[in-house]
Amino acid sequence: MRTTDEVSTGAEAAAIGTTPPPRRPRTVLAMHSSVVDDVFPPAVRVRLEDTADIRPPHVLREFTSPQARAALAECEVLLTGWGCPPIDTTVLDGAPRLRAVIHAAGTVKPFLGREAYERGIAVSSAAAANAVPVAEFTLAAIIMGAKRAFPLAHLFRTRRTHRTDADLDRHHWLGTRGLTVGVVGASHVGRRVVRLLRSLDVEVLLYDPYIEDAEAVLLGVTRTDLDTLLTASDVVTLHAPDTAETRQLLDARRLDLLRPGTLLVNTARGPLVDTEALVEHLVSGRIDAVLDVTDPEPLPADHPLWDLPNVLITPHMAGAQGNEVGRLGALAVDELTRYAHGAPLDHPVRLDDLEHIA
Repeated sequence: MRTTDEVSTGAEAAAIGTTPPPRRPRTVLAMHSSVVDDVFPPAVRVRLEDTADIRPPHVLREFTSPQARAALAECEVLLTGWGCPPIDTTVLDGAPRLRAVIHAAGTVKPFLGREAYERGIAVSSAAAANAVPVAEFTLAAIIMGAKRAFPLAHLFRTRRTHRTDADLDRHHWLGTRGLTVGVVGASHVGRRVVRLLRSLDVEVLLYDPYIEDAEAVLLGVTRTDLDTLLTASDVVTLHAPDTAETRQLLDARRLDLLRPGTLLVNTARGPLVDTEALVEHLVSGRIDAVLDVTDPEPLPADHPLWDLPNVLITPHMAGAQGNEVGRLGALAVDELTRYAHGAPLDHPVRLDDLEHIA
């Protein structure tokens, strides 16, 4: 849950130097070929090719073929993305010149482990860029959920007539003014959500065991323990990774702490919440929820949460989609530009981070 939150831009990368880098590092792309054009739209692709020496095969989906092994043997930078195969000891043994892995997507954990760090390879991720649409989606969910837009829209659609005062009176509160929003996790997304919440008239509480009080002050939030956050918040929004320590972080006991009328938003990972314990609170109408992720994902077709008017379930869509994906490639090329100029990476993923990130 401990990360930085700034997203670099092409302008920032250009500030490193207006001239081409002193050398163009030999770079190999490793990702699903189907995502390359989305991750590197034309303008970003031009910057990539100006910065790096990319030779055939242009995109690797595996590391075992003779062509792949030949490319790895000369590779200085692996520019990875969704679908990158595991970078294990065998791959690293075949890439003696590898100095950096720059990931044009979110987490590196599914394909990269300790072995790369032990060889002194620098690692970077575009998780901060992926956090932008997730945070925007979260803010929209909080605003719409606080307005009770989803149950009221369901009622309107069912009746085909205007709402009544009684329809509004049945809710504990409507709108965001004066609410307390509890943010669980000072991740890339959590921090960006905190910044977006400044546009609302709300108080923000934060739970993250890895953040210091001084950081909380800089973020403009009140740091608290999780139980206090759950009992004091009108809205609880989850932004923690799925790790052994966070699995079912909101279990039956903690869900009981939520006040009637609480809005729960989960755009992080489904296993953070005990789904079966959550069902009771949602079926009874005690709380509302916006769930972009569930456990399991998707829920079984006959699961009761599908049809509840106070629950909005979306298909794990908060992260970068469509034209948003190019932001990931742009950040990755910014990092590659820094590497080519010998500058420090702006979005490093350190070995110690692997325990705490998504």
